[in-house]
Amino acid sequence: MREALSENPDQARGVARDDVLSALLSTIRLSGSLQFCFMPSGNWQTDATPSMAGLSGKSGGTVPFHIVAAGHCWLKMEGEEAVLEPGDVLVFPFGTGHQLGAGIDGRLINPTRELPPKPWRQIPVLRHGDDDQGVRLLCGYLQCDALCFAPLKRALPRLIHVKTRGANDGDWLRATIRQMVDEVDTPRAGGISMLPRLTEIIFIEILRHQIMMAEPQTTGWLAALADAALSRCLSLIHDEPMRDWSLDELSAASGMSRSVLAERFQTVLGTSPIRYVRDWRLYLASVALASSGRAIATIAYETGYATEAAFNRAFSRAFGTPPGSWRAMAQT
Repeated sequence: MREALSENPDQARGVARDDVLSALLSTIRLSGSLQFCFMPSGNWQTDATPSMAGLSGKSGGTVPFHIVAAGHCWLKMEGEEAVLEPGDVLVFPFGTGHQLGAGIDGRLINPTRELPPKPWRQIPVLRHGDDDQGVRLLCGYLQCDALCFAPLKRALPRLIHVKTRGANDGDWLRATIRQMVDEVDTPRAGGISMLPRLTEIIFIEILRHQIMMAEPQTTGWLAALADAALSRCLSLIHDEPMRDWSLDELSAASGMSRSVLAERFQTVLGTSPIRYVRDWRLYLASVALASSGRAIATIAYETGYATEAAFNRAFSRAFGTPPGSWRAMAQT
């Protein structure tokens, strides 16, 4: 009996963690898309001022990205520098300012200021220099409302840098990047709609990869997913968010006493189990507001609030704006 029990937690941990990730990933709602193809040559450098948020027209959840389709360049961000090569994908979850460039003391370029006015019938291609063997970058942003879920937001780094060149499991990603380049080079009917979908696939896979492959931590959401008991508790919450959970039910299902569960939640996640339930419900409410036309009172009831006024107060505290304003911004 003891041997069997000692072997179970690893399997249970994996299943519970996957359940939590599946529940989160299924709620991710993305907007925005690949915006332009940037093709500089010679010595050059971009302005370090983050400007993608201006392109999206929104301030929160704007995630700039760059895909290196061809050539080599460098990245500088907050005193750090990296060399980029074909197949590299860069995602900036918090819109952190950064510079891209090639060579030393190159001419300063701000490609976002050169973009034509919208709407675009084709993806803009911005060329600098006459060398066709220069760098080719696919640049843009995504609007990711999932970053409003605080535990996920705290778990992500300033930069996600994925190298697909030489990676054994990178074939599909390299193929997707090639397809994106083909859509830019050979515009076809529906290409302006195809590119956002390809970008979303890449983003969700990279997000999943980041969560699964992150270094072990002692605190935070990723640490909770790696903890057998906490992962099981989070899985229950994510599977049935609208259930009227009590601390007794969650502790029994997690195999811990009430006091131990509360203490471990506070130590690892910095919150209580019941508050985590509330925060997950409010995040799901934000998704419902953005993606449906259901009445706010209906969403409030589904989120567990007896009155719309109580829901408005809780939502405003969590997201900094009332539900109605959130919906108006999300659906523009």
